[in-house]
Amino acid sequence: MSEDLTALDTAKPFKQGGMNQLLIDLGPIAVYVVAFNVLQRVESTKDNAVYIATGIFMAATLIALAYTWFKHKRIPPVLIVTGVLVTAFGGLTLAFRNPDFIQIKPTVTYIFYVVAIVGSLLAGHNIWKLLFSHAFNLPDRIWRILAWRWAGFFAFQAVLNEVIRNTQSFEFWLNSRPFVVFPLVILFAVLNTPLVLKNHKDEEEQQPAAAPGA
Repeated sequence: MSEDLTALDTAKPFKQGGMNQLLIDLGPIAVYVVAFNVLQRVESTKDNAVYIATGIFMAATLIALAYTWFKHKRIPPVLIVTGVLVTAFGGLTLAFRNPDFIQIKPTVTYIFYVVAIVGSLLAGHNIWKLLFSHAFNLPDRIWRILAWRWAGFFAFQAVLNEVIRNTQSFEFWLNSRPFVVFPLVILFAVLNTPLVLKNHKDEEEQQPAAAPGA
């Protein structure tokens, strides 16, 4: 989430402080967008705006990870993956002075999600259930449906990222992250909410009633 998914394993922190977690997930990309748009409008920095902003993005991501650890004494696995990918692809962007690397990062992230979800399902497990069962109590059939749906959505996002980065300017690509990509994630999550709410059961509902006189 990362702005790409708002993290696969943030169920408990999200329930305790949704807005706080949202800021952690979206903060770095928001900083990236603002930094780039400001720097490219300053005469002395416009030629290097992509690279300066990418460095700021990397720093903001590491700060978000540090804050998460300080706040929760743990870092969700997907935030770790995001941190590694941002550092790796951001580092390549700076080293080779080529923005293609940071633009490919979301595609690699989405493919990672697809492989992880589909691979777990084919192996007889469900990583989606493993990561989100802290927040929702759903039948296995519903977890499978959600896993396949999100795998398909992430595959779509990977294709969309490649189309945008290969046909549009860097500025358009970057600005599309918070104004196109993230709203699509929210919309898809909302569309799946009825299925989740219809099948979610509180723990109390699953516990059998005590026998009379017990």
